Amino acid sequence: MTRSSNSANDPTSSNGVERAVSAGGVVFRRTTHAIEVVLVSRRREQLWALPKGTPDPGESIEETALREVREETGLEIVILEPLGEVRYSFTSRTGHRVDKVVHHFLMEPTGGNFEQHDDEFDDVGWYDVHEAQRRLTHRNQLHILDQAVELIAMREPNG
Repeated sequence: MTRSSNSANDPTSSNGVERAVSAGGVVFRRTTHAIEVVLVSRRREQLWALPKGTPDPGESIEETALREVREETGLEIVILEPLGEVRYSFTSRTGHRVDKVVHHFLMEPTGGNFEQHDDEFDDVGWYDVHEAQRRLTHRNQLHILDQAVELIAMREPNG
């Protein structure tokens, strides 16, 4: 696995804007009639999202994606290829502007089960890709899901 640089170890830029990095992915499976992807949700916030999280010190982006998806879903997964990034800005609790980049990867499950997911999310499940597109809370993730669908369509089943 290649090491990727991540700016999580250098959280501020020269202009005082904080920088944040996360990584995660689109985990998919084929069924007889559809492509399904994993979504995580928090009932209280009515949040539906792709699994992702923050790097631990010294972790590559790929290692972060694998760990976070495993923790949040309970699934063992492998990375197939990069999907792209989502970039956005927000104001932190301390009032500082944060520029965030989230790296996403196309992933396939190799084992595990949803009962093993951590307590960060209430629910984890498989959703038909069209239902997942409808449910995603953060619409800036839609292009990542669309990219995943395109790449999955080009892949041979089980290959």
